[in-house]
Amino acid sequence: MTDENRALLEMLKFELRFLEEGGYGRSPRTPWKPTRTFQDSPSCLNFDDPARPHPCGECQLMRFVPEENRKEDVPCWFIPLSTQGDTVDYHSRCGSQLELEDALGKWLREAIQKIESDPGTLPADDGEISTQNTLPKVTAL
Repeated sequence: MTDENRALLEMLKFELRFLEEGGYGRSPRTPWKPTRTFQDSPSCLNFDDPARPHPCGECQLMRFVPEENRKEDVPCWFIPLSTQGDTVDYHSRCGSQLELEDALGKWLREAIQKIESDPGTLPADDGEISTQNTLPKVTAL
């Protein structure tokens, strides 16, 4: 496994731990403000920096964002979390925080398991991302 792929796997594991430990609960500093999935996680390149100096294109999660959503203001909100294509964006508009966290946790666990069982299943950073909640095989990274 390459260093880049190992870093992606570790970031996904960190994100899962953050989620499971209540990281997306209300902040004690700003309890009136809802948390934003991925953006309010320490794994975000722009964590706690409203100026957002780092382009989202540098984030490892971009490997999972469909090509047509890569120009969105927050591209990681458009990662398909299920075979139905539900995304963070969808859940933030139409679902509950609990439904979002359940879907995100399931997606993270499945992605981690697939990468650990076969490192060759890592998605290529070329826009060819599956919307079937799977990590497609690639020939080169």
